[in-house]
Amino acid sequence: MILCVSLSPCVEINFEVDSLAVGKMHKVINRRTFFTGKAMNVATGLSRLGAHAVASGFMFEENGRLYEQEMHKEGVTYKFVWNGGRAKEVYNFIDNRSMLTEVVDEATPIDGDNAKQLLDIVAGLSKDCKAVVFSGDLNAGLPEDYMHQVLTVIPPHVLKVVDTDGYRLANLLDCGLDLVKPNMDELSRATGIKITDRDSMVRACDNLLERGVKRVLLSLGKNGAIICDEKQRFYCTSLNVAMNSTAGAGDAMVAAATKALSEGAELADILRCGVAAGTASVTLPDSISFLKEKYDEVLQQLTVKEI
Repeated sequence: MILCVSLSPCVEINFEVDSLAVGKMHKVINRRTFFTGKAMNVATGLSRLGAHAVASGFMFEENGRLYEQEMHKEGVTYKFVWNGGRAKEVYNFIDNRSMLTEVVDEATPIDGDNAKQLLDIVAGLSKDCKAVVFSGDLNAGLPEDYMHQVLTVIPPHVLKVVDTDGYRLANLLDCGLDLVKPNMDELSRATGIKITDRDSMVRACDNLLERGVKRVLLSLGKNGAIICDEKQRFYCTSLNVAMNSTAGAGDAMVAAATKALSEGAELADILRCGVAAGTASVTLPDSISFLKEKYDEVLQQLTVKEI
């Protein structure tokens, strides 16, 4: 069982409109709604790979009930802490020039008693888990050290996987993290190292390893990814595929890498699985995850080299 903890679920509503101008009426050509949140996306990816995924975290009374339907549809077990108010909503307007206008309605702050309740739930569920994935950002109302509190209640024998902003990641390095997945910007913020070339990139990864992280999976976007531990470094390039949407690609990478890690895979195979899922994800235009069939197809074509 792999537990995915979400502190900030998000409802994304994408509108395709004929045009976009202030003070004018517009016709909606297409509308798509996604019930997301990084950990939720990871749970979906894990389930599509055949893993037993459990989603937990905060949910909101006014607009969160459809999350349960989504998790049920994806075969994900869930146990949420329900908070009053609304989850964060993001409205994306895409006009006929492919210009994106984003409107964000922030979530209702989390109640203090609910924050304590989630700590108890994570402590209980994680006892029976192979791994816990902790990804995303803090919701309003939570103390700055809340991510640290959550990671602290997870038993030492359980693998800890984290995907969060670089500044927050820097404050979690003493939590015994088994795998982190920054992108280049997040890696720079977590380490304070300006990344300008391969040497500085390797130096930044080594910095996280020296500060207690066991494995660093560095996402390079369309160029693939690098993974390293104290002994080895590997690089895997992505395939040249039709890129329809990058939404959720990083979460797909975390899902596949976590499953491989929990099964005791070698470092190079953890990387290959992660890149396969991220690549498969970008081929789907209306999804925040990937199809297992596409994942399998991509996985067979990827090669990993030691660097």
